[in-house]
Amino acid sequence: MIDTELTRAALRMAIETRCPPRGCIHHSDRGMQYAADDYADDLKAAGLLISMSRKGNPYDNAQAESFMKTLKHEEV
Repeated sequence: MIDTELTRAALRMAIETRCPPRGCIHHSDRGMQYAADDYADDLKAAGLLISMSRKGNPYDNAQAESFMKTLKHEEV
């Protein structure tokens, strides 16, 4: 089972170190750790907008995944 507290801790660390501006979009899949009320509350408290892939549609995040793959490949 995925630990929501671990995900929340990672989010808090990212917010503290990156200082995203209010209104920045946080996109994720519909995993239970991202859909948890506490996680959504953390996003809202930081002023981040919530964006989730549509249910059962793996292509919603395809551009971001492709970019990250390219970035990782070129950097490594």
